[in-house]
Amino acid sequence: MIEIRNLYKTLEHQLVLNNLNLSVRRGETKAIIGRSGVGKSVLLKNIVGLMRPDRGSIKINGIEVTSLDEKVYNKLRMEIGMVFQGGALFDSMNVGENVAFVLNEFMNLDAKTVRDRVADALALVGLKDVEHMMPSQLSGGMKKRVSLARVLCMEPQIILYDEPTSEVDPITAAALIHLIIELRDKLKVTSLVVTHDMNLAYQVADSIAMFYRGQVIADGKPEDIKNSIHPVIRQFISGQAQGPITDDESLIFGHVK
Repeated sequence: MIEIRNLYKTLEHQLVLNNLNLSVRRGETKAIIGRSGVGKSVLLKNIVGLMRPDRGSIKINGIEVTSLDEKVYNKLRMEIGMVFQGGALFDSMNVGENVAFVLNEFMNLDAKTVRDRVADALALVGLKDVEHMMPSQLSGGMKKRVSLARVLCMEPQIILYDEPTSEVDPITAAALIHLIIELRDKLKVTSLVVTHDMNLAYQVADSIAMFYRGQVIADGKPEDIKNSIHPVIRQFISGQAQGPITDDESLIFGHVK
């Protein structure tokens, strides 16, 4: 469903993605783990077209997307939903308007169909009768659920999650994990989940890819990653201060003059 080959991306003279290769099968949920700054979110933005790579290949459902013009890419984006880390809701719109945004802007649907799809999507994420509420009235967990409902309204083939359990309490995180598992099993969509939360990765993922220095250094089943003896993986998943990963590593890796 997603095939990435020899991908490079530089940001502000920093080589973020360095000949990165990754594949995601149709219907698979793959978690991407690694320290901040290793290119996890940058990869998601390249997949959805918010960024374009310096070079390399990204194929979605067999279509090479790196060379698509914006008009054609926009059609493809309707098959891809991205749940942003902070929710990315419009402050001036209520919940119903936020969830319906893509439907109203890009689909020729009548008002009743839109209302029904919004209500169904909110029900899927455990929210009912909240269409009138404003984003300022929502908790962090509710904002993430509304953001996910907006994605579900599109009926996408692919869902990209950027740190879905960040900035929420443990109980809300557990509820979000349960929701992602439920949607995975019910909708059978292909999912990429960027996360620092190993509990989330172990529970929701069919496979886990570890990013380090702009590349994938391991890609396997959750049990394989959990039992890996690779020093970088062991340090990351156990949260050890001492090891090959250093605090200043992002400053010394990949500098492009």
